[in-house]
Amino acid sequence: MMKIPFSPPDIGQTEIDAVVKTMESSWITTGPKTEELTQKVSAMCNTKHSVCMNSATACHEMALRLLGIGEGDEVIAPAYTYSASASVVDHVGAKLVLVDIEKDTYHIDYDAVEAAITPKTKAIVPVDLGGILCDYDRLNKIVESKRDIFKPNNDIQSAMGRIAITADGAHSLLAERADGRRSGELGDFTSFSFHAVKNITTAEGGALTWKQIEGIDSAAMKKELMLLACHGQDRGFKADGEKPFWEYDIRFLGYKHNMTDILASVGVAQLDRADEIMGKRRHIFKLYDEALKGIDGVSVEDHFDGRGSSCHLYLVNFKDRDEAFRNKFMDKLLEEGVTANVHYKPLPMHTAYKKIGFDIKDFPNAYDMFKGEVTLPSYSLMTDEQVEYVIDRFLKVYKSVK
Repeated sequence: MMKIPFSPPDIGQTEIDAVVKTMESSWITTGPKTEELTQKVSAMCNTKHSVCMNSATACHEMALRLLGIGEGDEVIAPAYTYSASASVVDHVGAKLVLVDIEKDTYHIDYDAVEAAITPKTKAIVPVDLGGILCDYDRLNKIVESKRDIFKPNNDIQSAMGRIAITADGAHSLLAERADGRRSGELGDFTSFSFHAVKNITTAEGGALTWKQIEGIDSAAMKKELMLLACHGQDRGFKADGEKPFWEYDIRFLGYKHNMTDILASVGVAQLDRADEIMGKRRHIFKLYDEALKGIDGVSVEDHFDGRGSSCHLYLVNFKDRDEAFRNKFMDKLLEEGVTANVHYKPLPMHTAYKKIGFDIKDFPNAYDMFKGEVTLPSYSLMTDEQVEYVIDRFLKVYKSVK
């Protein structure tokens, strides 16, 4: 019997050598490698600037703080996502407004978003779940249609003149639409994750990209975000240039979210292999598609229909079954050596979100997708033999579980 893990990282000698070289350089915290990674992310996403931090969560929160979002404001997010998409709203003191997902999809319900907008709404958080890009054209139409009720808090919001789209692209780095536009240039701000299970990893880490805002200096935004991520510390604050070499200023009480050069060196090496990694993932997804599409009672996402996908998670759904069936299926699959997962348990089902007033009964589509969802192993180190083994055991277990 084979043992198939869920998603081990694709780390090879190239990444190991890059880390050793960085450690031998004596510059191991934030420095030239972190900046190199930000430039590579910007180039990958067709954006002018980006910043790298210690997590996608930090990137998302710093974007909200840069936008001046806080107490008295509202931010809309989907109920079907991981906590990081929503917890940052609470961190900045704003009110979290959860909406359901569209029926039979994993994406936010756009009609529900439009209905939830009030004069207090400052941001919408679409989630590219599994790596498939949301409909950003539709979201842009929604926020444009609400310009007349938008009330800005700061200069950036005033320059935008509308609700910000702060995309959770934790799963979607490297996704590209049929029209050539990529994840990272579609939302006003997009946060990416480099967690160990992601397509591109730095073990832990994240990146933030943003679109150019007319009337706002993008380079100045980058500097402000870097200050936010490192205690608000600025070394270049004296206009006369006469200062000791050690001098610095704390411009405001910032945070501690900077990325280290050790981790960034892994990310640089990974992005240099991006085409190879993505090619392997697409191949795996196509093998799954050939075997599982069309099976009665089994639903899979379409990653090749032009919407754009990073092929991050291969989501399978037993639409007409309940949680008990799904859980039993996963237990039996594990007995066959295959480790599957669930993405995700909707936020209103968690204690923390229940405590602030959310109830899964108000999000029927989210629950309907959750109860039958299983995520199959998919990672760039996976061999065809391993994929075929997963498929064989999937079909065997599916036929046997009652």
